Amino acid sequence: MTAAPVSPSLHPGLASLLDRVGDRQRHDFGHVVSDLKPDGSLITACDRWSDAELVEGISALFPGDGVLSEEGERRVPDTPAYWVVDPLDGTTNFAAGIPYWAISLARFEGGRPVLAVLDVPPLRQRIVAVRGQGAWRNGKLLQPPSGHAPTSGCASLCSRSIGVLQKLPDRRFPGKIRLLGVASLNLVSVAMGQTVAALEATPKIWDLAAAWLVLTELECPVRWLRISPARLSPGSDLAEVDFPVLAADRATTLERFLPWGEALVARGG
Repeated sequence: MTAAPVSPSLHPGLASLLDRVGDRQRHDFGHVVSDLKPDGSLITACDRWSDAELVEGISALFPGDGVLSEEGERRVPDTPAYWVVDPLDGTTNFAAGIPYWAISLARFEGGRPVLAVLDVPPLRQRIVAVRGQGAWRNGKLLQPPSGHAPTSGCASLCSRSIGVLQKLPDRRFPGKIRLLGVASLNLVSVAMGQTVAALEATPKIWDLAAAWLVLTELECPVRWLRISPARLSPGSDLAEVDFPVLAADRATTLERFLPWGEALVARGG
């Protein structure tokens, strides 16, 4: 009998850094004031503090690696390895008092993520994926959702993708709709078997970097609907670059939802 892969141990300093940022976010939750960014999304002082703390901490722990972050430097670093950071994915939930958000980190080598960490402070859950080795939640090995019958008929949409329902008025959407409000966790819900598909209209690289590897390690098909984030060019400014994506628990599900993915990026979409 082949032994199950052992849960990877994060660098102790990285684990402590995530613990510290998660503690601060839980402390601030329910006591924050938000501002509008130029793109209309929300930001709080906790977003800014978390971003600065994570970038500074990663730079100290991994001095040869570059860092791209949502609230900081948004150009692809010209280093052999670099990190992509979303310090608080789900700011609207966080600011509104909805206890569902995540810290998203991914380390890239050769243009693809090799390590992903999704920390969910309100649930005290940590999802870790290592390229070629698998994915774990709180140390427990996760299994591909395609290995068992779907337990949910739910599909996750983002607030900007829900408009596709009006584009195919003569076709019934093949799932019960859920809007979780956190791009990274929307996508990862597929890998966890919580949903059968997820459609994201305007995710940035920091929204999807960690989720991408979790999906890949759990054998979930991913369809980039316009452009792929694979092989990003050093120096590229990703501040305004969207990567519309459809993820599914298995190939047959992907094909069933693909018409709505295609409608999302069709002319006028």
